[in-house]
Amino acid sequence: MNDFYLIAKIVSVYKSEGFVAVKPYSDYRERFFRLKSVFIDAFGAKRKFFVEKIESSDDRLLIKFRNFHSASDADFLVGKNIYVKKQNLFKLPENSFYIHDLIGSKVFRNGKFFGELIDVLQLPSNYVYVIRNVERHEAMIPSSKDYIESFNPEKKELVLRANCDLLYNDEN
Repeated sequence: MNDFYLIAKIVSVYKSEGFVAVKPYSDYRERFFRLKSVFIDAFGAKRKFFVEKIESSDDRLLIKFRNFHSASDADFLVGKNIYVKKQNLFKLPENSFYIHDLIGSKVFRNGKFFGELIDVLQLPSNYVYVIRNVERHEAMIPSSKDYIESFNPEKKELVLRANCDLLYNDEN
């Protein structure tokens, strides 16, 4: 079982006081304001970093870590992922799921095994599920009740609505 869960990526240094701008992998930005510490891959292992301050500026989410006082201090963090342990995952609303819960799920269509969910694309209008079917072709569907009948995270099973239209990546 995975001990660490990806929640964001550090995309740039921001300001001269050691802040970094992050790209959140969550629709719930408020979850970041509750963080006391996170884990970042540094020097070959996931290391604990203590959050000193969180700010929101325009569409950016900014984090300042303890003992990072300048842009040059924070520069080595750019490009690194931010993780939390399971107990620090944000509690999602009903019928919402983490991407890591979806990836690897068995997908069923019209009562038969169809394939495996291999990726979730985060597009501006909605999420899109990428499914590799039994013929090894990739199909895409929007994360929408029009396409999805049910999802069981314990069994990792996604059931598509009967006869829903799929977009294959080899279509023009």
